[in-house]
Order: sequence, then structure tokens, then C-alpha cells
Amino acid sequence: MMKLFALLILNFSCLIAMQGVAQDKVVVTGSLQSDMLLANKDTETGFVKGSSTGYEDQFMTNTYLDLGVQSRYVDAGLRFEYLDHPMPGFNDGANHFKGSGVPNFYVKGKLKQLEITAGTFYEQFGSGFILRTYEERSLGIDNSLLGGRLIFTPYRGITLKALSGVQRTYWDLKKNTVTGADMELNLDEWIRPMQRGGTRLLVGASWVNKHEKDEFVMADPTHRYNFPKFVNAVDVRANLQSHGFGLLAEYAFKTQDPTLINGYDYDRGQVGMISASYSKKGMSFLAQARRSELMDFRSQRSVPRLSRAAFINHLPAFTMDHTYALAALYPYATQPDGEWAYQGSAAYNFKRKTKLGGKYGMTVKLNVSHVRNDGETYYQDINVQLERKMTQKFKLNLMYMNQKYNQTVMEGEGGMIHSNIAIVEGRYQFNRKYTLRMELQYLHTPNDDKDWLYGLAELSIVPHWMISIADMYNVGRTNTHYYQGSVTYNVKSHRIQLGYVRNRAGFNCSGGVCRRVPASRGVTLSYNYNF
Repeated sequence: MMKLFALLILNFSCLIAMQGVAQDKVVVTGSLQSDMLLANKDTETGFVKGSSTGYEDQFMTNTYLDLGVQSRYVDAGLRFEYLDHPMPGFNDGANHFKGSGVPNFYVKGKLKQLEITAGTFYEQFGSGFILRTYEERSLGIDNSLLGGRLIFTPYRGITLKALSGVQRTYWDLKKNTVTGADMELNLDEWIRPMQRGGTRLLVGASWVNKHEKDEFVMADPTHRYNFPKFVNAVDVRANLQSHGFGLLAEYAFKTQDPTLINGYDYDRGQVGMISASYSKKGMSFLAQARRSELMDFRSQRSVPRLSRAAFINHLPAFTMDHTYALAALYPYATQPDGEWAYQGSAAYNFKRKTKLGGKYGMTVKLNVSHVRNDGETYYQDINVQLERKMTQKFKLNLMYMNQKYNQTVMEGEGGMIHSNIAIVEGRYQFNRKYTLRMELQYLHTPNDDKDWLYGLAELSIVPHWMISIADMYNVGRTNTHYYQGSVTYNVKSHRIQLGYVRNRAGFNCSGGVCRRVPASRGVTLSYNYNF
């Protein structure tokens, strides 16, 4: 049925495009992304065909094709996905990701202040505390809604939204309905003194409702749970921006929502956040805090804790998303049961030709993150970075990081991991064509797998080539090398990368959401094309 509906939409889009040629400009866009792995067995890491952490197929691929048509009054599009032989981390025991088809398709009408979408769509209210549907392919997340959405701007500074639909869960569409409405008011659009003073003030309010049928689940041998068929969530927020200063306050609550994840707790969920920032040329500061309780909000109450399916909302992590390999070795995932989260950061640029800035200037950054609950620390990260241009051609980045990672909370066992991480990154530009970037990282910890070393060399040859080699080596316990090498070629809208990798088992995280990734080894090939 979904494939048939998608074909009808595509035919309708083609008719629109044909009619629009004579009336208005029609733009056709699209993208193709294909990640492939030709796997080799690796008995040292347990990546063996047929094992629970290995692979079922020698060749694996995740392939996505997006097509879209945009015109003045109507847009339409669809996505084809091919995961019949999914990549490591997507081929779980239940084969949830395995399959192919057209799960996403839409038609959007636009007329003056009104926009109407029918089909699949993504939406976010405020910071996402009660609604955020989005796609993140690296994490295996696509919680789009299939239904309808209306966006109405009746007057300058007023935006109204209403939506309803059923949510995608892997390749299925559950009958549970998600309905919501949102209102945002840009008050500065109506107050001239605020406009003249460069002040912006946005206030908003949202409501989301989940409808799910009752289930037969026993609380004990003689009593069953009485589940609510409707769960409501409400969000209010205000965002002030003025002369480099920003202040955001947001609060949301959720009615009784007993689920498998929260142990069928009937208490109300809530989350509150306040964030303050200030920036001007050469300087920036950020301080924010968040408290959440029982705010795991999903369209299915029976989803297990580690599943990434059926999320209605999203709680952003108040921790730094690290790009360095060892700094990201123990990433934090937001805990749905509840937590206190704090984050503060500051950056200062010492000007050129000063005592500390030197000839080319220097930037120093400090970030502190701390997450806890009920007297127990879940995660802590204190890091300082220094970026300095040493010569006209050579730039140096230094980083020190002290980290606490509660492995028992994150993974079920292991206790607290205390680590110290040192990173040196150098970038040398030989000329406009050739640039060499190198990294050397060291992680020291008496816990878990103990110490790690990481080295990387990356050569960029403008405008087409990039060649990189890297090795992450466990020097504390296993003495195992996790190496990778790749060659990347870019031309116009095409990007192709060929490599050979040996990846360790671990977690891939972004924004507080994590995906467990098994060990893997083999030849990789990636192709991306945009038009």
C-alpha cells in the first residue's frame, strides 16, 4: 500500500511539473547515498559470520535515494531505501532494519499564508521536549509521521501549526496516533521599540497527544495494569535575544504514561530548562541547566529501553559532541528516567600581535558538562582547547580532557570510568593545493580496557582528493590495533570513498542518542551524489 501511494504521488508530481513548465519554474532535486562493506572475518574481535556480533552477509549496504519536485505552489517527493543486507549495527537479531521500499513520500501545497502537507513529514516543537520527528541515518533513526500537517501564518509574527499521523517504526506503521498543535509569537514584530533596539522576543506553546489502545499486561498474578488510552504533553517557552545576549526558558510536562522503559510508573513526567548565552567579537559564554523526570515519550509503551524506535520527543544532551576519536570513546546518552544536567562553556580570542596572542592570535575554549541524579554522577567532562596559528602555514590545536563515565548506567555494568585525554592536532598547508593534517591522541584510565593511543594522517589535494590513514591502539589490555585507511575523490556533485577498516565495538552518539555498533572489518565503499 505504501509503495502504491508513493507511485501515485510521484505521478502526481510529474503532472505538476509538466503543467508548471508553462506557468512557473519547476525544480527537480535529489540525492543518492550508498554505504557498502565487503566484510572479512575477524576472530580477534569476534566479527565472524553467523555470530551474534558478526554478519549474515558478506556484502552489506545501506542505500537511500531521495527525489523531490518544487514549484511555486506545490512540492512533492519520496525516498527509496534499500537495506536488504544492512550494515553492521543495523543487522540486529530481530532484523528490524532489514528490508527495502518507499517509506517516505509527501505532497505539499503552498498558498500565501497557508502550507498543507499530506504524506510523511518531520516536525519539531520548541526544543523538542514533547515533539521532534527527524532522520539521522548514522544512528538508524527515522521516526517520521504519516498523515497531515498544516502551517498557517495569519499575521506577521504569528505561526500556527497543527498535525496528526501515525509514526514510522522501522518498516512498519503502528496504528497509534500522534496529534499536536503549536503556536509561536514573535512579539518584536509588533513592538517597534524592540525592533529599533535590536531585541527579539519569541514565546511559544505546544500540545501533543498520543492515542494508544490498552494492552493486557499483568502487574502481579492477580492484577493487570490499566493503561491510559490518551497521553497528553504540554510545552511553554520564551526566547529573548538582544545585543549578543540570549536567554531561553522552557518547561514541559506529560500526563501519566506507564511504559516498559519506566517500569510502568504512573507519575507525571516533566522537564525544565534554562539557557543563557552572550557573545561579541572575540568572546562567547554559555551556561545552561536542565532537570527531567520520566520524559521518555514514545508512541508505543512496550518498546524496550535500548530501542531507538517510536520516539515522539527528544531531550538534547547538555554534553559536548566530540569529534576526536578518543574523546568520543565514552559518549553520553540522555537517561529517560530522569537527570540533572549542567553545561557551561567559554571561548576567548587573544588578538594578534599581543603578548598572549602572538603574531597570529590564539583562541582558548573551556567546556564543563556534569550530569547526575539522586546523588550519583552519570557523566562529567571538563576540557580545555587551545587553537593557535604558529606560522603562516602551520596551525596547532591542543586539547586536554578529564572525563567521568558511569558505565553501569550507560551500558549495564562496569562501574565508573575515570579518564584523562591529551590531544595534539597539527595542520600544515604546503600551498593552495596540498594540506596535511595530523592527530596524536592518548587516553589514560585504570578502568575498562585501560590506555589507548590514536594517530591519524590526512592529506588533502584540492580540489578532488583526500587520503587518510589512522590507527587506534589499545595499549592497556588487549594490544589490539583498530586501523583504517581511505581514499576520497570529489568531482562536482559526486563523492566516492574507498577504504579498508577495522572498527571496535562501541557506541555511535549524536545529541544524547546512541546506537550500539558491533566490531567490523572489511573493504568499504561510499558514494554520494546530489542534484
